[in-house]
Amino acid sequence: MSEPAQRPYRAGFGCFVGRPNAGKSTLTNAIVGTKIAITSNKPQTTRHIIRAVLHRPDSQLVLVDTPGLHRPRTLLGERLNDLVRETWSEVDVIGLCIPANEPIGRGDRFITGELASLRATVLAVVTKTDLVDKKRLAEQLLAVSELGEFADVVPVSAVSGHQVDTLVDVMTGYLPESPQLYPDDMLTDDPEQVLVAELVREAALEGVRDELPHSIAVVVEEMIPEGNVTKIYADVYVERPSQKAIVIGHRGSRLKHVGTTARRQIEELLGTRVYLDLHVRVAKDWQRDPKQLRKLGF
Repeated sequence: MSEPAQRPYRAGFGCFVGRPNAGKSTLTNAIVGTKIAITSNKPQTTRHIIRAVLHRPDSQLVLVDTPGLHRPRTLLGERLNDLVRETWSEVDVIGLCIPANEPIGRGDRFITGELASLRATVLAVVTKTDLVDKKRLAEQLLAVSELGEFADVVPVSAVSGHQVDTLVDVMTGYLPESPQLYPDDMLTDDPEQVLVAELVREAALEGVRDELPHSIAVVVEEMIPEGNVTKIYADVYVERPSQKAIVIGHRGSRLKHVGTTARRQIEELLGTRVYLDLHVRVAKDWQRDPKQLRKLGF
C-alpha cells in the first residue's frame, strides 16, 4: 500500500472581528490556551494588536487581535478604526464573531459590509453557543448565513471549549501553503511590557463605573529583574482629577485591589515574583491630544 500523501504545510494570519463584546478576545484566549488578549465586560478594551501564534504539526495560525470597529467620537476612536482596517487588509482569514444570544443588529451588518471588499476568506463564527438552546442556535445560524457571503459558518463556545478545535481546523484550511512564520517556542510577538500594561489596565477597569473605559491608559515605565523578583513601575493615566479619585478609591482601597489583581496575573505571565508600583496620573483630555496619544503609545 502506498503511504498517504502528506498534507502541505500551511501558515498565515487570521483575526476575529465583530462588534464590541462579541467574544473575540475570549475566543483568542481559548484557542491559544493562555491569557494573551485582555478580556473585560466593557466594550472597547482591546487597543494593542496582540499576535498569538498557534503551532500545529501541519500548520501555524498567527492570530491578530484588533480593537472593535465602532463609530468614532474622538481622535483615539478614529485611530483605532484605521488600525482595524489596516489589519484586515493584511490577513488571510477573518472570523466575524456574532453572539448566539443576541439578535443580529446594525453593527453586524455594518461590519459585514466592510468585509465584503477584502481579499481575505471570511467565516462567520457564532459565539457564546453555551448561552442558548438548540432551537435558538439553529435560528441564529440561519439568520447569520443570510447576512452575507461566508466561506463557512462555525458555531463555538469559548467558555465550554465546544467546537474551538473545529474552528481552528477550518481557519487553517484557508491559509496559504507556506513555511513556518515564527519559531516553535513563540506564543506572541508582543513585548512583555505591553502585555503587562494591558493586565494592569484590565484590573483597573474591573468594577469601575461605565464612564471610565476609554479614559484609562497604562504605561509601564520600567521593568527591572532583580534576582527572583521583577520590579515593575507603571503609571495609570486618566483624563480628569475626578477619575483619578475613582481609580484610587477611598483611602487608596481601590488602587490597592487593582495592584493585587494585576500582580497575580503578571506573576503568572512572567513566571517570577513581582513587585508592582502603581501611580495614577492625570493627562488632561489625552484622547483628543495627538502629542499625548503618541506619548501613551497610540
